[in-house]
Amino acid sequence: MTICRSSSAPATCAIALALATLATPVLAQNPPALVPLPSVFDFTRGDKVGVALGVGLEYENAYDGADETEFEAEPAGAVQYRTGDHLFFWEGMELGWRGLLADNWLASAGIRNEGGLEPDDSADGNLAGIAERDSHVVGFLEVRRGLGDNWRNWVAARLMGGPSDFGTLGVLAAGHRFGDQVDGTGTEIYAFMTFGDSQFLDKDFGVTAADARTSRLPRYELDGGYRSTGVQLVHRRDLTDNIQAIAQAGLERYSSDIADSPIAREDYEFELSLALVWAF
Repeated sequence: MTICRSSSAPATCAIALALATLATPVLAQNPPALVPLPSVFDFTRGDKVGVALGVGLEYENAYDGADETEFEAEPAGAVQYRTGDHLFFWEGMELGWRGLLADNWLASAGIRNEGGLEPDDSADGNLAGIAERDSHVVGFLEVRRGLGDNWRNWVAARLMGGPSDFGTLGVLAAGHRFGDQVDGTGTEIYAFMTFGDSQFLDKDFGVTAADARTSRLPRYELDGGYRSTGVQLVHRRDLTDNIQAIAQAGLERYSSDIADSPIAREDYEFELSLALVWAF
């Protein structure tokens, strides 16, 4: 866990996107989702199996810290199997399980694919000469705690880790859900902070001695610690009985150490996306 964005005015685009999506007529609600949060997908609609397939359009930085932007179209969807308060899923780059451990506790665990930084991620040649960073299959564990009734507010912690050259990432988040829907549609906003060890931060923003020799970038190494703070807006809406729109807008501001990296030409990253999926 995007569209309309402009790097000069991400907040304006996010507001426009939300207003445009909210203009869609509301259909009858589906059966209650595992938890009534737009950021937690449940396409099963009370059945054991849920399948959703479609396409998404994203507008975002070409890579973390880039001053270049790009549009990208890619497949969107999920395959899920739900039994009671437990749901097994494949969703994009993630394969795993999530389940209610109590009325207000949700846990998730699984594996996901994380792409690596590549020199040709920069069309302007800003990464020319650096070594390609490997992609990794990594593990994740997440716990959310609902505050009050119906998950109106929540807090969460997520841990992701992999091989030694990938490192470890930790995320703390707090969110608020708007509206009274209990089927997973509606609007949600959350803020988050990320923390990484030195391997994780260097993976995206470090410049090794070998990189410095083969590129025009100075050598740069990071210590582990605070990485970034951000905010994300999520909106899900049923357009018909089977077609669902999922819109997201996010902005993330890096720490000063990351902003000083020669790879980070901006001290933030943004993402806007819109996906249309057919839920079977």
